This record gives sequence, structure tokens and C-alpha cells, in this order.
Amino acid sequence: MTDQDYYELLGVDRSADKSTIKKAYRKMAMKYHPDKNPGDHEAEENFKAVNEAYQVLSDEEKKSIYDRYGKQGLEGHGQGGGFGGGGFDDLSSVFEEMFGSAFGGGGRGSRRERKTYNYNLDVAVDVNLEFNEAVFGCNTEIDYKYKTACKPCKGTGAKDGKLSTCKTCAGQGQVHARQGFMTFAQTCPTCEGSGQAASSSCKKCSGKGYDEVKDSFKVDIPEGVNDGMRIRVSNKGNIAPDGTRGDLYLQVHVREDSHFVRHDDDIYLEAPIFFTQVALGATIKIPGLRGELELEIPSGAKDKQQFKFRGEGVKSVQGYGKGDLVVQITIEYPKSLNAEQEDLLEKLQESFGVESKPSETNFENMFDKVKKWFS
Repeated sequence: MTDQDYYELLGVDRSADKSTIKKAYRKMAMKYHPDKNPGDHEAEENFKAVNEAYQVLSDEEKKSIYDRYGKQGLEGHGQGGGFGGGGFDDLSSVFEEMFGSAFGGGGRGSRRERKTYNYNLDVAVDVNLEFNEAVFGCNTEIDYKYKTACKPCKGTGAKDGKLSTCKTCAGQGQVHARQGFMTFAQTCPTCEGSGQAASSSCKKCSGKGYDEVKDSFKVDIPEGVNDGMRIRVSNKGNIAPDGTRGDLYLQVHVREDSHFVRHDDDIYLEAPIFFTQVALGATIKIPGLRGELELEIPSGAKDKQQFKFRGEGVKSVQGYGKGDLVVQITIEYPKSLNAEQEDLLEKLQESFGVESKPSETNFENMFDKVKKWFS
């Protein structure tokens, strides 16, 4: 048995009622279920642990003993870490709700609704856009392939469209796998749950069940799309034997710009500033997305200081207005000085007097303090 507290395992308080406990168990069982975590030993152990916890906390008698005496009190009451007693029926009903009535291999499951073709109707293609095309939108041409059902086999992949009982699942539409003490029903990989498969392949499509057709069309990319977004184009996907057509999904990929950096709808720009412009203050011209802008730099501005231009970013593709343009200054210093420049800087420093040597003022008393430490 697990050493962790059962209530902690399910994430509920000790005062939780049966409905709350069941709801918490469903959530944890879905999280750690082996089908969702293939090959994950830790998830499998957690799955067993939450099952064990629910078996106890869902049983009034066992819960009462556990609350009073802990796990030690359950050792003499048929709780040995398995699924003894009447708790299994309750667990099975929960699994049926979560994973369908075929859980456990009891033969009560119904077959998946028959699907005679073996391809998905929706199609996804990658669309590569330049930075400005994504920001302002564009009209671009899409070249892709879609699938249409093979006519001789009607999309089945079988000779003359004749299907027979699937040999892998014996027509049940499901195969069963055992993991530890549990048995799980899974969709048959051969017939994909229909219970029927081709005994001999269609010669025209070599058993694929479909033909591929090349197509191209123009599509309007909306202003403000960003990298990673998907755009749905209705009725441009694959075609089923009955003429039903799926959708085409455009997976957007945006190339980076050499100067502008985008984060959501905000745009960032780095502006190099000479150190004299910072000392004196200056107004400089900077490129914005929609034209030239003026940036006023106050005297004494700090390196990496940011200035924001409201509404000069990207227009929201959801229609929530526009983002901002954020300009970050970077102070640059001369890499070398000629004799005249050195002389001018020395005169400038002298003109500030003691102000030009802040370290002397700050450290004046500290030198005497440190000397005393060693006297």
C-alpha cells in the first residue's frame, strides 16, 4: 500500500462528501491513466495509488476505520492493496463513465460507428510568412494536396469495396491489453473500431482507399496573425465517399525581422544612443511599423531604459485594438579618442569640479576607517 495519506492523494479535505471524493478521483485517474502515460512507471504507480485511495474512501465502513486507525486498521478488514470487496464494482462504473463502457473487457461495449474510409477529413498545411505579411496581412497562394475516396473501392481500400470481419479483433472493434492487475480495451488498430477490414486490397489505390489531388488557391491572411496560429479554411479538406468535405488548417510560421521583435501584439525596437546625446538630451527619429516616429530622450536617461508608444504595435487579430511599440535605448561610447577629444573631455571634467569625482567624496572617510582596522 502507498504510504501517502489517501486524502492527500486525491487532493480533498477529510470533511469531503462522497460526491467530492468521486469527482477528485476521476480527475486524478484521468491524469495518471496508463493510456495517457505510456511507458511512464511513475504515472502507473500513481494510478494504482489513487485507485487504492478511492477504494477506501468511497466505502463508508473502510473510510470510518481509516479515519480512526489509519492504514494499519484496514489490514484486518480485507484491504491488502488490491481491489477486494465490493469497491471494484464502483470503480468499474467510474471507469466506464471516463473511458467508455468497453473498459475492463467485459464485452458490454458497443462498436464505434462504422467508418468505411481510413483517412481524416481535415487537412493541415504549413504557411510561411514574412514578418510584415503577418503584421499587415496579405493575400497568398496555397499549394497543397487533398484526398478523395477511391471510386472502385469506395474509400474502403478493399477490392470491389467488400469488407470482411476484422481478423485482429474478431469483429469486436477493440483489442485488450493487460497492465499489471488491470485490463484495458483499446480501439483495434487494423479496422479502427469498425470491426471490418479488407480481405484483399484494391488494386487501383493499393489498399489506401483514396486518391490524392493537387490544388492551389488564393487566401487572405488577416492582419495581426502570429507565429503558431492556425487559420481554418472551410470545405478545403479531404472528401469522404459520401461527398462530405473537411476543412483545411493553415499552420502559420512567421520569419523574424532583423530589427523589430514581436511579443504578442507589442513590438520591441533597440535604439543605439551616443553618450553625449544622453548627457545633453536629444530628439531622434526612429522607424515605426507604420512610418517615422520621434523619440525624445531626456537628459540623464539610463542604459536599457524603455520608452513606450501607445497603439503603435500590431493590430490584434481578435479585434482588441493595437499593441504598443516599446523602444529600448542602448548607450554607446567612443571606441577611441584623438588628442583633441581627450583634451576637450579633460577640460569638461575639470569644469564640473568635485562633482566629476564622486568616488573621492564617497570614499573619503572609508580610507581612514580601513587604516584603523590594521593599526
